[in-house]
Amino acid sequence: MNVFDFSLKLNGFPIAKAKRVLKNIQSKTENDFNAFAEVQKRAIVAYHLEHNPFYKSFGKQIDLNDWNSIPVMTKADLQQPLEQRLSEGFTRKNIYINKTSGSSGHPFLFAKDKFCHALTWAVIQNRFGWYNINFNSSKQARFYGIPLDKAGYYKERFKDFLSHRYRFSVFDLSDEAFEATLQKFKTTTFHYINGYTSAIVQFGKFLQQKNVILKSVCPSLNVCVVTSEMLFEVDKTLLETQFGIPIVNEYGASELDLIAFQNPNGNWQLNSETLFIEILDEHNNVLPHGETGRIVITSLYNKAHPFIRYDIGDIGVISKKSTPKTPILENLTGRTNDIVILPSGKKAAGLTFYYITKSIIENDGIVKEFVIEQLKLDTFKIIYVGNERLSEAKKQTINQEIEHYLESGLQIIYEKQNNLNRQKSGKLKQFTSHLNQN
Repeated sequence: MNVFDFSLKLNGFPIAKAKRVLKNIQSKTENDFNAFAEVQKRAIVAYHLEHNPFYKSFGKQIDLNDWNSIPVMTKADLQQPLEQRLSEGFTRKNIYINKTSGSSGHPFLFAKDKFCHALTWAVIQNRFGWYNINFNSSKQARFYGIPLDKAGYYKERFKDFLSHRYRFSVFDLSDEAFEATLQKFKTTTFHYINGYTSAIVQFGKFLQQKNVILKSVCPSLNVCVVTSEMLFEVDKTLLETQFGIPIVNEYGASELDLIAFQNPNGNWQLNSETLFIEILDEHNNVLPHGETGRIVITSLYNKAHPFIRYDIGDIGVISKKSTPKTPILENLTGRTNDIVILPSGKKAAGLTFYYITKSIIENDGIVKEFVIEQLKLDTFKIIYVGNERLSEAKKQTINQEIEHYLESGLQIIYEKQNNLNRQKSGKLKQFTSHLNQN
């Protein structure tokens, strides 16, 4: 029985229709696809200008014949009651509602019409199908957060049951918890792993310490898909070694769709079927492929709520090898609000700072994981979990490398903790700036 698809259908999401529409989109030739995308872009803007009072007010100066006349929408623009943002004919009773994680600092409720949400799942199933994963039959080992209240906890467990998955909580990454996780893999026919990068990497490190290859104790495993957090090459290599299966990188946003998914050729293929993705500079000018800028996305099928030229808050590059039908995300460099601002005025991506430190701090196994916070222009705190405190010599090496890559005169504070604070969702934010960047 197709339990996953049936549960979607039972909740009013027309998954069968969505799969047919997706298949039709994917069957188009390159030339036909380009023309189709242009028609769909214009259609979704026209729909919201006619049927959505919020967007009609937001986009007063829009010329449907000039895509660049369409204003860029930010998360801050959407921080108002959901009812004020819905299109005519849509209410809380006939839509899909969820809340963003708030990792950008701007959490808000969002909505999708039921067909749009079904289409989201059709795309996700299609991508996982590249690796012979079927959501109706393949068993998932899920590394995610889980509500700690009783009602929320059992609700998620029931959803996991319907979705053919078993959840490992990311709120306990102790050796004792991972020992229990390993035993579960030994006794369960898991077909794939899916979840937050940081937690899965910690499990990989545990397996490395135990000298265990996961595939050898769970032969049914085919692939591991990591999501929501950055995956560094050194961690990908670790996971490939300790899991003994391909490691696939996923990039998505709950309010939109799956944005990019690593294809079997190793490229991060962008979702062109349900999204239109642009790279813009700081003045909202479209950048050519190969240049770094803000990732701005239009949801082509969401009639309940407009996400049109929506600045998701991330920075990236679209490859020059891209085509309209098969665009490739060459690089994802972090979030726009995760920028290091230094006393000299120099700026750097927060994950650059994190990566400099990571290359030193984790190479001897003393530190399990860590995060970095910018407290002042010249002051940074490295909060870490480990078996023992960092030596003064190790701290000095880190300080020297930071000075080499960034600049001198920075104050680095080190703080050892028993565990790191994760967001309610279970995500780990590797770099946080506490500066007021408004």
